[in-house]
Amino acid sequence: MRYNNSGLAAVAGLTTALLLPPLSSHAAMTGPSDMGFYDPPVIATGQPGELIWQRETSVDLGTGSPSVSAWNVLYHSTDAIGNPNQVTGTVLVPEAPWSGNGERPLISYAVGTHGLAQRCAPSLQMAQGTDYENANIRAALQAGYAVVITDNPGYTTGDTPSYMAGKAQAHAALDIIRASSQIADSGITPATRTAIWGYSQGGQTASWAGERWKDYAADINLVAVAAGGTPADFFDTAHYLNASTGSSFLLQTVIGLDAQYPTEIDLDNRANVQGKTEIAKVTADQCVFDTLFNYMNKDLAEYTVGNAPLDTLLAIPEVNATLAEQALGNKRIEVPLYQYHGTADEFIPLDQHLALKKQYCRKFGNVTFGVFPSEHIVTQFQAATPVLSWLQDRMDGKYTVGTCLTLKPKPTANPNPGGGNFVVSLDQWNLDASMELATLGQTVDLPETSTFSADTDMTAGTLNGNLDVPHFSTKLNIVLPLDVKLSVVPIAPTTGTASLDNHGQLGVHGTAYADIAVKSAGFGFLQIPFGCKTETPVAFPVDFDGPVSALGSGELTFTGTTSFPRMQGCGLFNSLFTTLMSGPGQQYSFNVAPPAPTTW
Repeated sequence: MRYNNSGLAAVAGLTTALLLPPLSSHAAMTGPSDMGFYDPPVIATGQPGELIWQRETSVDLGTGSPSVSAWNVLYHSTDAIGNPNQVTGTVLVPEAPWSGNGERPLISYAVGTHGLAQRCAPSLQMAQGTDYENANIRAALQAGYAVVITDNPGYTTGDTPSYMAGKAQAHAALDIIRASSQIADSGITPATRTAIWGYSQGGQTASWAGERWKDYAADINLVAVAAGGTPADFFDTAHYLNASTGSSFLLQTVIGLDAQYPTEIDLDNRANVQGKTEIAKVTADQCVFDTLFNYMNKDLAEYTVGNAPLDTLLAIPEVNATLAEQALGNKRIEVPLYQYHGTADEFIPLDQHLALKKQYCRKFGNVTFGVFPSEHIVTQFQAATPVLSWLQDRMDGKYTVGTCLTLKPKPTANPNPGGGNFVVSLDQWNLDASMELATLGQTVDLPETSTFSADTDMTAGTLNGNLDVPHFSTKLNIVLPLDVKLSVVPIAPTTGTASLDNHGQLGVHGTAYADIAVKSAGFGFLQIPFGCKTETPVAFPVDFDGPVSALGSGELTFTGTTSFPRMQGCGLFNSLFTTLMSGPGQQYSFNVAPPAPTTW
């Protein structure tokens, strides 16, 4: 069924309105405890942001999540063409008291693509502990914020999400802020300091919400907006996605826009038999990672009548006008804005987001643009720490000059080529590593300038990488505390397997091989050269199973225990070094994280 609530008021009528109590901050009904919650009651149209019903719920946001009070909500909102609709979402409030300035602030977190099946709704995914954006939501809660997450329009029973219809998503992200203030025990009020934060689809939502705020929801105390990986220009983005790694997002966009603009997009008459079959599959039961792999590198022409190519479709006047209507940058965002993007983004082109920054700057917006060194998924989660730091400064009233005036060169995009496998490249990522020598009972930290580079091919399921560890000095208690110059010399590529499943779970399994060498030992600059090393390379298994968010959140850590072979080439000290440094039980920890972002 297409998403269309424009006839709600007419269907409900005066009789139904009289049967229900008036909705107020304390009069919202308790909604059903089952999936009936997503089947809205037939009621007279309410004001945007008015709470229809609510229920207490529980969420599983993963290890380290603070205790929260949680509610699901159903509330009134407005679609992209001004018709009333009803939207579901989640309200989360930490149980720990707020320790910052003033009252507890709030973030309206705008999610990225989740998929068009009802089971993909963020409220359902969080309840099951399977939402791939848990890490960012958890980080906001750990910082003490109340967090509201709209499901976006169309996850109510029998409807299709109006995916990528910017105004509708923006209205939903703004109206859930209003709705949350009507929950008696939430501690949220109309005066609560509020920020909107989103990435990818959520970046579009957050940007549109910033543009729509004054005209649509000026009663909200909006302080700042953070929007990353934003598809600001649908024409550039459509060409970037089509027949490439992220082609599933283009297919979902067509479906979502048809739900909001059925006359203009007109899939009933423009989709061929295969297209209609695939549309039914996508909307029936597929979530984001299902579609990502199922439709990778597919050309939209496969699904159109007469196999009409993308340029032909974009030239249809009503289609062209609909896509043009989604363009951002036509209105100044009147609060500070933090935009950000990965230079290696394989899904959303960097240049069109840089162009959006210029548009906002020309309108005298206060804009800061963060430039991250990695691809789409990595950037989504690497950005959490700088985004939350920037938002905290805005909540505290600190002034920001932005980066509209900059002499830095324009960032250059460097994604992996489209049209092939889905490869996440780790390009000279920071390696924070240590080894605990079992016999000596001492920990050796590798140099801070150590790096790890790899290609993780999620399509082929392969890992191919390299360690780079400079020579370094450390103190070891070998009879006496000595200054020992060590080296960890990789002797072969780090190889193994890499996978990303349909639930957003990342798997990395491989082995790194390196010689451990003692170059010299002594006191300060008085060194006795040795040049001894392990007889055979040390095998360091690298094994990780966890959420894909770990790629960017700093939680990609390989730990284990290995055995150091006997030492050779140590001359008269061969037996001593073998006794002190060799044998089983050698523990190690390798954490890899992307390089730090810059600004432009």
